[in-house]
Amino acid sequence: MSRRARSLLSVALLAAGCTVVRQGEVGVKSTLGRLDEVIIPAGPQAYNPLVTRIIKIPTQTRNMEIKLSLPSKEGLNISAEISILYRVQPDMAAHVVENIGLDYEQVAIMSVFRSAAADVSSRYLARDMYTNGRLEIEHEIADTMRDILDERGFEIEAVLLKSIALPPNLFRAIEAKLEAEQAAQRMEFILEQETLEAARRRIEAEGIRDANNIISEGISPEIIRWQTLEAFRELSASDNTKIIVTDSHSPLMLDVTE
Repeated sequence: MSRRARSLLSVALLAAGCTVVRQGEVGVKSTLGRLDEVIIPAGPQAYNPLVTRIIKIPTQTRNMEIKLSLPSKEGLNISAEISILYRVQPDMAAHVVENIGLDYEQVAIMSVFRSAAADVSSRYLARDMYTNGRLEIEHEIADTMRDILDERGFEIEAVLLKSIALPPNLFRAIEAKLEAEQAAQRMEFILEQETLEAARRRIEAEGIRDANNIISEGISPEIIRWQTLEAFRELSASDNTKIIVTDSHSPLMLDVTE
């Protein structure tokens, strides 16, 4: 082999023996089929391509979307669209490759999810999946998956029930029940407001009654006579000509015009 050919071969081998582990990935080195437990971080990496390869494992959060039927407590099959947010634990990447392989989504995540989802949903009524039990179901499925997959090298961040498709008759029945509950809540609010308004009016009426009682109790014949004398005095000081007819208790005033 000529020197030029050897040089070209060396350049080719050098180029083939370089790779870049990107951000959000880790590398696992496999030499002659044997995995190195030392995790390769992000950055350039040189290796011997004749005996070694670098397996790149994404460690960013992955979104795995699944459509399947969930069994309910009453035996119905509920169509659901579900998202699983998970990621590979960087320091467990070699363990994942060695014990599960690169098809870990189907081998580990999917199989564990199907079992956990069926087990959890079978304890709930179909209407719970559609109404206020939805969040609790999500948390229970995620917790069950964590118990199994955490030690296998996976972090389950969340399980999200994106959509639930109930049988038409059951959907209409649940909708009718929810509307009835909302109507009952509105009526309860109206009745509470009416009760408060009635109490306000009663307090107002009692206040007016008490004020009138105080006024009537405070008016005596002596006060009336005193006010009559005051009225006479003010009339006598007026420049207008008047005729006053009185029984000495209350005046009756007549204007006299010229």
